[in-house]
Amino acid sequence: MLLKSYLQRPEMAGAVLLVLLVILFQVQSGGVFLSLDNLRGVLALAPEIAIVVIGITLLMICGEFDLSVGSVFALAPMCLALLLNAGLPFLPAFLLALLAALSVGLINGALTILSGIPSFIVTLGTLYMARSITIVLSGGFPPLLPVDIPTGIFVAPLWDGSILRMSMVWFIGIAALVALMLGRWNLGNWIRATGGGVEAAAAMGIPVARVKLFCFALCSLLAGLAGIIQVLRLGTPFPSIGEGLELQAISAAVIGGAALTGGIGTVLGAIVGALLIRAIDNGMVLSGIDANWFKFAIGFLTVFAVIANGWLRRKASKIKVST
Repeated sequence: MLLKSYLQRPEMAGAVLLVLLVILFQVQSGGVFLSLDNLRGVLALAPEIAIVVIGITLLMICGEFDLSVGSVFALAPMCLALLLNAGLPFLPAFLLALLAALSVGLINGALTILSGIPSFIVTLGTLYMARSITIVLSGGFPPLLPVDIPTGIFVAPLWDGSILRMSMVWFIGIAALVALMLGRWNLGNWIRATGGGVEAAAAMGIPVARVKLFCFALCSLLAGLAGIIQVLRLGTPFPSIGEGLELQAISAAVIGGAALTGGIGTVLGAIVGALLIRAIDNGMVLSGIDANWFKFAIGFLTVFAVIANGWLRRKASKIKVST
């Protein structure tokens, strides 16, 4: 019965692992890990990576990858800062920065669909191009954000002394909408069907090209929004922010139960995977473990998740057939 449940809830393994790691780090840190001050720091960063992971998970469910999200994460806030410094009001500058992120996603989708080149290769190319554009735009000196912009609606504490910021509200709203789309809308069924088998989905009349293009666009849009939120918190759009984020996001999606072959994944799994990444990063530091082991831990968990998920799905499938 547990294996059957896992087949329907692929994020269960990641959730169990998250609980075990929280207990381990709480003990190793002498009770500091779950303290309010530490949780305030963890939860300030969690929404930013989680928003990116949600976009990556959605795209993986559709059967594609995007390695350019880390570069888009830096490009969008750089555009925002330059537009603001040029005298543009915040709202138009914000929308244009999101449009820049959206454009990268549309380019990724169009190139993948029209050329037939694997999205892994297409987005590897746009990763370098978007990062290069960001560095060129910065001119070697990261621009400062104006002091009179409404950063509070993105990064201010929910109330005095709160461990949560407004970024958590944005994250919860995005997670709820994407979960609703996947669970209740026809578009969600189309995305899963497209990831499960393009030819079969097309035979059912699903517009697979438009579905893929939508997922690419939304993935980049969310990466750009997450980058803007982080820069509004930091105050400066460093060109190097988001480096390596794409691999962390894919790892988080896989750890959260998203299948590399497409068709399987949930928003809850994306959240679990993002929290695992943050918990490992923070918990290792508090436990006195050399921070250089962080990437090793993420790599190990990614490989372990792929092997464990495949094994559990095969076992669950056999049980389902035999009953």
